[in-house]
Amino acid sequence: MSVPSCRWVARTLGRPLSIRSGLGQNRAMPPHEVPPNAPIRVLWLIKGLGPGGAEQLLVSSARVADHTRFSYRVAYVRPDKDQLVPRLAEWGVPATLIGAGPRGQLWWPWRLRALMREVDTVHAHSPLLAGVARLVARTIPARERPVTVSTEHNVWGNFSRSTRLLNAMTAGLDRHRWAVSNEVRSSMWRSRQGGAEVLVHGIVQSDTQPPAGTRERVRRELGVSEDAVVAITVANLRREKDYPNLLHAAQLALREEPSLVVLAVGQGPLADEVEDLHRQLTLGDSVRLLGYRTDVPDLLAASDLFVLASSSEGLPVSIMEAMTAGLPVVATAVGGVPEAVTEGETGLLVRAHDPKALAEAMVALARNRLLRDRMAAAARQRSTIYDIRTAVEAQERFYATLVPA
Repeated sequence: MSVPSCRWVARTLGRPLSIRSGLGQNRAMPPHEVPPNAPIRVLWLIKGLGPGGAEQLLVSSARVADHTRFSYRVAYVRPDKDQLVPRLAEWGVPATLIGAGPRGQLWWPWRLRALMREVDTVHAHSPLLAGVARLVARTIPARERPVTVSTEHNVWGNFSRSTRLLNAMTAGLDRHRWAVSNEVRSSMWRSRQGGAEVLVHGIVQSDTQPPAGTRERVRRELGVSEDAVVAITVANLRREKDYPNLLHAAQLALREEPSLVVLAVGQGPLADEVEDLHRQLTLGDSVRLLGYRTDVPDLLAASDLFVLASSSEGLPVSIMEAMTAGLPVVATAVGGVPEAVTEGETGLLVRAHDPKALAEAMVALARNRLLRDRMAAAARQRSTIYDIRTAVEAQERFYATLVPA
């Protein structure tokens, strides 16, 4: 997705725009006026609604949100990423595609502007969209202008240079910003760290408690024997998830421990490359590329350990799910992962881009049932901090301060 320039946004929307004079104006503006006792209208803004971590967080947030005090809706840009639209609708949150049509990539800021005039707060969950939304807000008359806030879900080094620049230059226009981990906050430009609050997100804890017998049923369906040691990863097929690292590590680990079976859940733009590498390494059924699945909690219940081979992360939802399901974690020590996984207690951490180290950690847990059980218990205990209600309640308390009582 291309990044519209500041002046392009101004010309397209037909309003004068001065970035220099606009910086920080949201902080000095009076609250957006709404009728007494009316729900506070919040627009969540995200690039797509495919099965990614930030997208799943929106679904979880919709499930636990206070729909009596807040009226939520979602706007998204990518028409090819709509898998979660029905799930949001189930929880009373309609989604609007603003990037549709042959000119959608150019005209979505104009469509976004129309939606922004109908809400009190715009909460962006993408650095690119956050930057554009902040600029669009400056073109709306002050009495109709919504407040903008944002959540940073990944380290800044994972963004393109143009996205990073747009995000940094406009961040001061937000009334508030959150970061999902200390590492994400630390990755920001130093001048932008001070205005960002670390708010750890989470999951709906009950989702990872499938009924008794799930482990046996899923293993039968997959044709995996009960004595196999199953390692599972849940990660979309994107560069930062580093599937080559995982597959090469799996090849090394299988030579040492043939009882291992690796389940890989995820879809994405690198599917063909990952499948080609899987064939080249002759991994066969020892590594199952399962694609997109809606039964992740059941698959976690059928597994013995969780593995994540990423080169870059914010704070992965998949690790929260795995720990809540009582799985020890083998992961690369990137982004906010070391904040979630305590080395030697809830899992094992290794360097990024090191398949040998990743393989050794997988084998160590595969061969030591007592160690797995001890780490599993510690992971489950630690996971209680990852309750999405905590984050949603904190955000809703802040939303409520933005409009008159």
